[in-house]
Amino acid sequence: MPPDAAVQRFRGDLESLIGRPLGADERLAIAVSGGADSLALLLLAHAACGGRISAFTVDHGLRPESAGEARFVGEVCARLGVAHDSLTLTWADRPSANIQALARRARYRALMRSCNERGIGWLATAHHADDQAETLLLRLARGSGLAGLSGARPARALSADEGGPAVTLLRPVLGWRRAELGAIVAAAGIAPIVDPSNADMRYDRTRARRLLGETPWLDAGRVAASAGHLAQANDALDWVVDAGWAGRTRREGAALRVDAEGLPAELQRRFVLKAFAVLGADAPEGPGLDRLLAELRAGRIGTLGTLKATGGESWLFEFAPPRGKTG
Repeated sequence: MPPDAAVQRFRGDLESLIGRPLGADERLAIAVSGGADSLALLLLAHAACGGRISAFTVDHGLRPESAGEARFVGEVCARLGVAHDSLTLTWADRPSANIQALARRARYRALMRSCNERGIGWLATAHHADDQAETLLLRLARGSGLAGLSGARPARALSADEGGPAVTLLRPVLGWRRAELGAIVAAAGIAPIVDPSNADMRYDRTRARRLLGETPWLDAGRVAASAGHLAQANDALDWVVDAGWAGRTRREGAALRVDAEGLPAELQRRFVLKAFAVLGADAPEGPGLDRLLAELRAGRIGTLGTLKATGGESWLFEFAPPRGKTG
């Protein structure tokens, strides 16, 4: 059992994300890999929520040890009296590149599908402040904009899968440090699984983790706090766009006209992104969006994906005719 202070802190963090205490008839799913972080989340959630939690372990099938690791988590859950399911992924083509990103997408699909099957609306993962700091460093290195630099959000909806209801992803220990979580597992007498990929320098995240660990002045907690400040700034700009949308846009049949005159560049970018969303077009990628904005600011016509945009004093967005047709 974790210390009472830690359990109370976790309960407060969880309730702040949900907006209320977890209901007596609600269940909380916990993603548990067997590493120290997710085991600490399991112990905290069990202490705070009792029998209202279910644990899922995803066996990615990419390492020979993964099936045994899932069994280990099942044994820990059995000792706690927590329901546990192992979700085994199957691959039509075993990934050989971009492995971590592909595994992450497949993992969330499997977790959300399992939550839907069991009628669970909340899914908690063990992302913490050190993870947040690593993410910010990685996105700085990639030249991400404000939205990317905001890092992982404490809560977000996972898209509905195969017609099932949406599941809300929660990160209740996002403000906790890796060492705090590790101490909870050590005090419980559990030897966590050590994923060898966490020490593999081929992965960018491993290099970011080592940089944080070897650079005393680069404090992970403060870096993570910066990601939180950037997230607040990002939310503020989204609020500005939503507040000004009605006064700066109008529909013209199936098209949408946007008055972007005099707006700062970042707000112009966000108005364009919202125009794509309102018209039901796929969100543009960064480089393509930059090119389109340059065309619009110069008063020219640009096409991106399925939309044609015409610049000038105001910008007109409409669906482009199919290739080979002019109208």
